[in-house]
Amino acid sequence: MDNQDLNFLDAIRMAIEAEESAAAFYEEAAKKTENPLGRELLEQLADFERYHHTNLLALEDSLCNNGACILYEGRELTFPVPDEIEEIKQADKMSAIGIIEAAIEIKRKAEERYAALAEQTADPNGQAMFERLAEEEHVNRHILERAYWSLNNRGVWVQPQ
Repeated sequence: MDNQDLNFLDAIRMAIEAEESAAAFYEEAAKKTENPLGRELLEQLADFERYHHTNLLALEDSLCNNGACILYEGRELTFPVPDEIEEIKQADKMSAIGIIEAAIEIKRKAEERYAALAEQTADPNGQAMFERLAEEEHVNRHILERAYWSLNNRGVWVQPQ
């Protein structure tokens, strides 16, 4: 393993820690959110980050033991379709907006990190994995941006699409 491989592993380890922190953030935010739709979104984001964490750990293990990247099967957020969009209290709106703003920033940084990792690896499986991770973070950021807009401008949580 050369110095470039160690830097790549260091970057993966940083991504592992970031996913762990993001999952903890979303879990805590879900506990603070009274709105059921908002809580469901945050719980699913926490689960999503745990999924990324697990796959990055598998990648780290494979690189250390086999010197090869793993195949990564991505996933998408899924939500039940609500009967109606729920109104929320103004007080909850302000705390929810702060949570969503922080979540958007987490997603933006993760997207950038995975795009950079995709460029750092020559392994096709590694490139595909990091490109997919970057795309998943991009999609999730877009979902959060829509939730932010709706909550800020309409005072309601919207069903992510």
